Amino acid sequence: MDDGKPTGPQAKWWSRPAEGRPSRSGPENRKPETQAPENQVPEDQAPEGRAPETQAPEGREVQPSLPSGPPLHEPDEYSTPPYGGPGPWAPAPPVQRPTPAHGTPVPPQAAPLPPQPSPVDPQAAPVPPQSSPQPPHSAPVPPQGAPEQPPYATAHGAGGPGEQRSPSSQWVQYDPWGAPGQPLTQTGPPAGTEPGNRKNRRGGAFAGVLLLTLVASGIGGGVGAYIERTGGLTTVELPQASHDNGDRAPESVAGIAASALPSVVTLHVSGTAESGTGTGFVLDARGHILTNNHVVAPAGSSGDITVTFSSGETAAAELVGKDSGYDLAVVRVKGVSGLKPLPLGNSDNVRVGDPVVAIGAPFDLSNTVTSGIISAKQRPITAGGEKGDGSDISYVDALQTDAPINPGNSGGPLVDTQAHVIGINSAIRAADSGKGTERGGQSGSIGLGFAIPINQGKRVAEELINTGRATHPVIGVTLDMKYTGDGAKVGEKGPEDGPAVTKDGPAAKAGIRSGDVITEVRGQRVHSGEELIVKIRAHRPGDRLELRLTRGGKELSVTLTLGSASGT
Repeated sequence: MDDGKPTGPQAKWWSRPAEGRPSRSGPENRKPETQAPENQVPEDQAPEGRAPETQAPEGREVQPSLPSGPPLHEPDEYSTPPYGGPGPWAPAPPVQRPTPAHGTPVPPQAAPLPPQPSPVDPQAAPVPPQSSPQPPHSAPVPPQGAPEQPPYATAHGAGGPGEQRSPSSQWVQYDPWGAPGQPLTQTGPPAGTEPGNRKNRRGGAFAGVLLLTLVASGIGGGVGAYIERTGGLTTVELPQASHDNGDRAPESVAGIAASALPSVVTLHVSGTAESGTGTGFVLDARGHILTNNHVVAPAGSSGDITVTFSSGETAAAELVGKDSGYDLAVVRVKGVSGLKPLPLGNSDNVRVGDPVVAIGAPFDLSNTVTSGIISAKQRPITAGGEKGDGSDISYVDALQTDAPINPGNSGGPLVDTQAHVIGINSAIRAADSGKGTERGGQSGSIGLGFAIPINQGKRVAEELINTGRATHPVIGVTLDMKYTGDGAKVGEKGPEDGPAVTKDGPAAKAGIRSGDVITEVRGQRVHSGEELIVKIRAHRPGDRLELRLTRGGKELSVTLTLGSASGT
């Protein structure tokens, strides 16, 4: 339209955007308001062929007036209000109103617009107005030359001339989710927003939250305390193996211990100067008990000996006999029935590596069971010697074991896999003494324990029970204990300056002389005088022995029959 006249399809002039009006954005882009300025003139009083003009507020461009003349298109049967349209080829849709939520009361609407003649065809049938409690008003139209109406003025003059309405539309305060019965519009601040009422509501809400927190804390604390005391809301049961009948294989450590423990006892000995604790085991149903000599030695001739059985019963015991050379003793209890003797094995059948079990009362811990193996056989062990005259020295051709043996184990049984006694636990190697093997050492086990072979113990026990004394096998010579060479050397002189070879003794009869060095007994090498004694005492009196010796650089072999001497 270069010359201002339309060519082709004509646009609706009331729906065309105003020329030169800036686009609205930011704070200016807000909904049109319904208040009309006071200087607005009703539309029906405007000069013919001239559209009503509106005055823009201060700082806003004034829309230029449109050309006068008849309407440029056919009358609009929908009476579309002049604040916008869909375009020149489609009729404008009817005015849309917000629809309140179901059940929300809606106050009476503002007065409907009066029937307006179409700007194109004044003869068109007007739309009948709806009933309203308020009388309709005609829309004021500003006179010619009047300033342009503000963009938020009502298009059809909802209020009469001079009537000023609030910029807020009646729909602004409508809340379809609000409480029913409230009007859509109201004067003053919204309900419930008064300062005092807001403070009361906030205070009430805070008190409610605080109360809820305290209640929840109390409930949570109670539940936590209950769970801690009871282990949970449900009973916890841990998996566990079922109960068995307690049977074990007879050759197992448990089976051996179960068989041997009823025959093992703990001895408590007290005398005028000292006391001690040791172990023993039952030999027969008459109440004879075998133990070590150094266990009962503190009692002397007038001390007390008490025996405690594995069942916990106690009984007084008396000394039957003892021998310091073998470090063995026998005591007897009276008035006790139901005794179970411990079977005796054969120490000659023992082999290195055989499993063994030691039973005793280390440090007075009765019924203690330890296990190990036979580490060696025929260990020449000498123990004792505290008296200084050699009368208390014991010579043992011992079984060595790594089963832990400690002070208090002395006199206890060393048993095999059949629970048969093969040795009497007697000595340990003390790591901190530096003095060799000790009887009842106090340093504890380092895996070097020694036991008297039961074959020797049986012979000595029988003699002690039958005669009260034990006999020692002898060859009838005095040894030079200071000799440092290899072997056992026969001394130059005997006791009280007597001969070193006893007259008419076993050695004299075999042709042994003073100064001879004995190197072997029955094929076993001898390195010292102590070892020769140990080897001799491992046999019985009357046994025949073959000895090898050195005399003037020559080796000789002799055979003799062992003699007998009373022990102490």
